[in-house]
Amino acid sequence: MSVKKILIEPNILLRQISKPVIEVGMEEQQLMDDMLDTMYAANGIGLAAIQIGIPKRIIVMDLSKDENKKEPMYFVNPIIKNKNPIKSTYEEGCLSVPDQFAEIDRPSKCEVEHLDYNGNKKLLKTEGLLATCIQHEMDHLEGILFIDYLSKLKRSMIIKKLSKIKPSRIIV
Repeated sequence: MSVKKILIEPNILLRQISKPVIEVGMEEQQLMDDMLDTMYAANGIGLAAIQIGIPKRIIVMDLSKDENKKEPMYFVNPIIKNKNPIKSTYEEGCLSVPDQFAEIDRPSKCEVEHLDYNGNKKLLKTEGLLATCIQHEMDHLEGILFIDYLSKLKRSMIIKKLSKIKPSRIIV
């Protein structure tokens, strides 16, 4: 297991649509382990494979608050079903858009069909922060960042600010 470099916006790879995983094998499990290590090292709660430059439809998340009691979740080929028309608003941030935060409205509940770490088919009913987080990470699989929900002016100001970050200053 190892910590990988997280891509920072603007980066063309972050705008790429990720490809479905044919089968969950040792390579995908190793990738998920590396993604978790990377996410934990960056103090994140979610990470999509594309954020480390791998265009596969894989997400890892851990919303546990207790550093000693990790509760990792694995989503391979996730598909959102039954989005609730009622929205909830959370202040979102992103490891690929460092030090930038914005309130984003998303469906308050949804169901996620996916494969788990071992390739077993699952259906997870989500709400609250979990629903927001899975939708945020699934946007990454489509080449969408949370800043895309902002006005064009706010988005360009953030991208301009991020463009000035020197790669050597980026902490992974």
